[in-house]
Amino acid sequence: MHIKGDHAELAVGGRLDVRSAADARTVLHSAVDSGRGDLVLDLTELDSWDATGLGVIMEAHRRAGRANRRLVLRGVPPQMERLLVATRLHRILTIDRPAAPVGTSLPLPSAGGAHRRKREG
Repeated sequence: MHIKGDHAELAVGGRLDVRSAADARTVLHSAVDSGRGDLVLDLTELDSWDATGLGVIMEAHRRAGRANRRLVLRGVPPQMERLLVATRLHRILTIDRPAAPVGTSLPLPSAGGAHRRKREG
């Protein structure tokens, strides 16, 4: 795992897991404590995380809140975003999603299993 950046934006790469958690915790806490405003955590280069790594991110989120800051996750890989949704942490964490390009329509929700009743008569 590698983390580069400053107190305003950090890029995390590699694996955020039980082996790298202590180092990541130290860097994140230092960044939260030494800055102001949003702390952006760019996860574009993150290969994977485990429960311990996710716990480190949650700790940083709570610490940022106590410091009147906000932890913002950017570039969350799709498989990791699915985990955040499955655990409902996407409701707690701030995730910066890229805006859809101008002129691009977003897919409409599918009727997925909705049944229509035929009118009789």
